[in-house]
Amino acid sequence: MRALAGLHHHHGGPLGTIQLPRPMDAPLVSADSRNQQRSKIWDISPNLHCSIIGTCLTAAELRQFLLKMGETDARTATDHSLHSRGVLAAGRRDTAGKLLNKVLDKRHEALIKRFSKASTTKDVRTMWLAALEQGDIPGAYWAVLTHPATDRPLVQEVFGEVHMLSHLVGRSNRLDISRLQKLQRELDERDAKVAKQEARLLNAAKERSELLRRIEEMEQTVIRLAARQNSNPGTEDEKSPVTSRLQKLDAEKVRSDVLVARLQESEDKQRQTESRANRLSRQVAELQHELAAVNTVLNVENTPEVPPGASSQALLYVGGRRGLFDRLRTLAERHGYELFIHDGGVEDNISLLPGLVSQTSAALFPVDCISHSAAGLVKRLCQDEQKKFVPLRTASLASFIAAVSAERLANYHTPSI
Repeated sequence: MRALAGLHHHHGGPLGTIQLPRPMDAPLVSADSRNQQRSKIWDISPNLHCSIIGTCLTAAELRQFLLKMGETDARTATDHSLHSRGVLAAGRRDTAGKLLNKVLDKRHEALIKRFSKASTTKDVRTMWLAALEQGDIPGAYWAVLTHPATDRPLVQEVFGEVHMLSHLVGRSNRLDISRLQKLQRELDERDAKVAKQEARLLNAAKERSELLRRIEEMEQTVIRLAARQNSNPGTEDEKSPVTSRLQKLDAEKVRSDVLVARLQESEDKQRQTESRANRLSRQVAELQHELAAVNTVLNVENTPEVPPGASSQALLYVGGRRGLFDRLRTLAERHGYELFIHDGGVEDNISLLPGLVSQTSAALFPVDCISHSAAGLVKRLCQDEQKKFVPLRTASLASFIAAVSAERLANYHTPSI
């Protein structure tokens, strides 16, 4: 077995700011002496096995592989345990290693066939960059590492890309989860306040009912006393109990009016609190959906590949941040859409909007990154053309991903005129 061309001549060289986890004196990949056969997983340096297993196979696929190997406890093993066993199997040139290599080849058969057309290291690198741009990381990573034309610098390059991508995905998920947890805590606090307010309102209602009952009793007493007084007139002193009762009755009525006013005020505050809680609930649900959509896109091994030219609809995105436009187009294409972009009049001519709206099935815009005039114009154009009008919560990639998912975009309706 020989090393791929050039792999022996770069001992321990740095990969930008990334260093592989062990000394690099040994070849990274060993290949067939005729330089025509793809490498097997046991031919690849153990330094790379962890990234291969973590990137190119899902936990479910690893679990299925280990069950085939007779490890019945794999049904309940943790994802970390599955990963560790997969890495160990990768370095063994036995039944486990051969079956694992076969699983990887079958899982990424389409990308392997595509990369088989490359005959030089330059060709392999070009195809890798194209796959990286399209998000086809798992299959392309396996195809590059096993390709006979791959040399040591290219192995280091693709390892660095995959390594940094894992940091980016983890950081993005942590930020979204932190925001979600903060909103959930705020919503829980609002729920607690609503519960306390409802308890106070219930007590106030009970107190008001009791007060009304007492007023009614006093009125009946006053009526009886007045009737008795009328049937048996006496001195002024004998009339004093009636007067006293009437004065108490007036006082109770005043108190009742005060309690009614307080009850009305409490009910108004409760409605405001419930409205705030509902808004927070909707925001939490929106963030949960965005997080799920981002995870689906970032979990590229589970994202179905949309064939080129398969877009059935065109979308228009107005406003937003210019630095994200290329990423938005790529994400739209991966969901089967062709995306037209207009910056809302910053640099693009506003007169182009009517023509763009007429070519698309829906118009999207981020409410936090577009002028009021541009948003109003797009809405009027959508009303005239009977096209869907989709406001996005923010100009972030997460809001866009959540909006273009098929089940969400279908829920938006054409605005009424």
